[in-house]
Amino acid sequence: MHPTHDQFSIGAAILTVSDTRKKVDDLGGQRIQSLLQEASFEIVDYQITKDEPSEILKYVVEWCENQTINTIIITGGTGFTPRDQTYDTIVPLFEKEMVGFGELFRSLSYEEIGPKAMFSRATAGSRAKTAIYVLPGSVNAVTLAMTKLIVPTVQHFVGELNRL
Repeated sequence: MHPTHDQFSIGAAILTVSDTRKKVDDLGGQRIQSLLQEASFEIVDYQITKDEPSEILKYVVEWCENQTINTIIITGGTGFTPRDQTYDTIVPLFEKEMVGFGELFRSLSYEEIGPKAMFSRATAGSRAKTAIYVLPGSVNAVTLAMTKLIVPTVQHFVGELNRL
């Protein structure tokens, strides 16, 4: 029988990538925080950074080295504007990319918003036994990804990353 890893405790870090948001108006980051708390997962850190590759990298690399963090959720900067740097910054960090995450996210988004779902560059992958998710910045996208994809499977993902 395949292990389910439901016993793995989750220590999460949240990074909102935005040139304009502050914690007080970061509805996407707040939504991630509340859904993690509802699932009894621990939030180890929560930061907001500008859409600058060096800033994004600083947080993600540091968090991947932190033994109390096994899950990183990044929201924002996944579109096609010249300022959208998150996807291009994070994907090269992955040791393995979970291609199905982005595919499934876009498929579920299509049911809600139609063909504009294809403009999302949502993805997931791993680095140093850390699950990393990259989500669009909208509250609806965050809610969809968290409730349908991340919360139900993140313990399994982390468990697989820690399997010998």
